[in-house]
Amino acid sequence: MAWLRNLSKFSTIKAPQRPKNTDPFFLLPSFSFLSHFSSNVPTEEKSSGLEPTKPHEKPRVVVLGSGWAGCRVMKDLDPDIYDIVCVSPRNHMVFTPLLASTCVGTLEFRSVAEPIGRIQPALSRLPGSYFFLANCTAIDAHKHRVDCVTVTEGSETIDPWKFTISYDKLVIALGSQPSTFGIQGVKEHAIFLREVHHAQEIRRKLLLNLMLSDVPGIAEEEKQRLLHCVVVGGGPTGVEFSGELSDFIMKDVRQRYVHVKDYIRVTLIEANEILSSFDDRLRHYATNQLTKSGVRLVRGIVKDVKPKKIVLNDGTEVPYGLLVWSTGVGPSPIIQSLDLPKAPGGRIGVDEWLRVPSVPDVFSIGDCCGFVESTGRPTLPALAQVAERQGKYLAVLLNNIGKAGAGHANSEKEVEFGDPFVYKHLGSMATIGRYKALVDLRQSKGEKGLALAGVLSFFIWRSAYITRVISWRNRFYVFVNWITTLVFGRDISRL
Repeated sequence: MAWLRNLSKFSTIKAPQRPKNTDPFFLLPSFSFLSHFSSNVPTEEKSSGLEPTKPHEKPRVVVLGSGWAGCRVMKDLDPDIYDIVCVSPRNHMVFTPLLASTCVGTLEFRSVAEPIGRIQPALSRLPGSYFFLANCTAIDAHKHRVDCVTVTEGSETIDPWKFTISYDKLVIALGSQPSTFGIQGVKEHAIFLREVHHAQEIRRKLLLNLMLSDVPGIAEEEKQRLLHCVVVGGGPTGVEFSGELSDFIMKDVRQRYVHVKDYIRVTLIEANEILSSFDDRLRHYATNQLTKSGVRLVRGIVKDVKPKKIVLNDGTEVPYGLLVWSTGVGPSPIIQSLDLPKAPGGRIGVDEWLRVPSVPDVFSIGDCCGFVESTGRPTLPALAQVAERQGKYLAVLLNNIGKAGAGHANSEKEVEFGDPFVYKHLGSMATIGRYKALVDLRQSKGEKGLALAGVLSFFIWRSAYITRVISWRNRFYVFVNWITTLVFGRDISRL
């Protein structure tokens, strides 16, 4: 029979024609995107990670950091031109101007956090783009390579995994760290206010102290210490947190913690004047309003931080139950360790186009960078609007480089970079509680310009920030949280 003869042909396949690999994955379709990863065989010459791109592949831009600068450059990068890789210890961006409001329950924590995948969808959709939850440990600019280690938590999790990423263009946007000025005890006993987990820790500590102080038999002196909230640093962050905290005390604590309402207090410690970058009239207005709200302003320098008290330079001891540290920022250890040109203050040095001089294909933006002295430009302040503008500028620059066919490593020498980066200050805003805020629209401290304070400024502050929140999703969250707080008060649950 014909069908039997045809069947016999298939049964007589020679042994060499049969597949030798019995791995079940051998039968699956090939995944071309896995070819980007090098072998994970442990050898001295080769480690796991992303190999260099080939000439026929899209060039790869590696962004270190997920702050204002890093997220803005990723948002505007064209995924049709580049493969985008982000390395960061967090998978979200924090809208820092509203972070103080989450500490007291005015806003929910998710309202100020935007997932990286929503900011740049290519990271979760396109095969050549990735997000890695990791820290950068070293940069080899000559080999166009970044060394990374994964972020892990707890003792029962997997061990940290080291890997490398080859890049065509590198954007360093690693931000900064809080300045402690070498004061002992700050890192151990104070809480910073820069990340969502900082705000969560402040909230848990504040509500815990409120509940502990209500326990029968607690000493009067201990009750006063537990309910004493001390804020060190009179910049916008410290003032805004003090205003939010005093508002929380006036409107919520005194209604729901009747037994301890007369003990809770807030002290703001600043070495000089609060809000030094604002107009003098606005500073005096803020001082008067904070004092009326019950915030005690102390001028002094912290000399030592102990578990239950801080010591000022004049010997004054200030007991505290909650200590929030907000005294400015400085370069992080990884920035200091990099063998790259430095600007005054220890930041990574950049030229007028935000390139790192003498190092090919490396750019730096945000708090971690500053202009080198040869440019004659002053170092820009560590502000969100500076980082955002730099990110927007650099994304346009990199897109133009890619369109000119110079996206791969060591191929941008003949490309015209265009106009250099120019920063124009749009003004400063800060809320001081009790539906009052400050709006200073001057270009710099010495120039004239519009300066407002009061209830109208508060609505300007809220309108400006809700439009700056990255997504419509978070704008909706923020708006609903504000309405809910206005109608029902702040949530005081300790979760």
